[in-house]
Amino acid sequence: METQIQQPEYAQAPLEPIAALPSSESANLAMLPPATTSEDKYQEVGRKVSHFLEQLPTYIARFFQEYKLPVISFGLLVAAITALKIAVAVLDAINDIPLVYPLFELVGIGYATWFTFRYLLKSSTRQELVREISSFKKQIFGENVSDSLS
Repeated sequence: METQIQQPEYAQAPLEPIAALPSSESANLAMLPPATTSEDKYQEVGRKVSHFLEQLPTYIARFFQEYKLPVISFGLLVAAITALKIAVAVLDAINDIPLVYPLFELVGIGYATWFTFRYLLKSSTRQELVREISSFKKQIFGENVSDSLS
């Protein structure tokens, strides 16, 4: 079996000159702006950025003065959430230690039992607990508020 490869035949096309587009003459082409124009634009942008950075402490101080309470509240909220997450992570790590989890349960059961026997069984100790809670509320909220909270 012989394969025959055919050679492609090319026809010679006549070469004709192509006329240039009428608008492609050098007089009609757009001219590039001089190099100093772009440098001026960059300098203007640089001046604006520099002015903004100069005024930034003033802007921040004005913002903080205007929104002082919400900013502080937001900061305290973020700090409290972070502290809570850290405490939960530490307790979770401690609970993974063998025999610590049952020990914590025993301590909790023991404290709940002690609190019940100490404050909740007798009427006199319940009244003592109410007095301590009222004293604690007076320390936190003040004298006049404790009556309205009861």
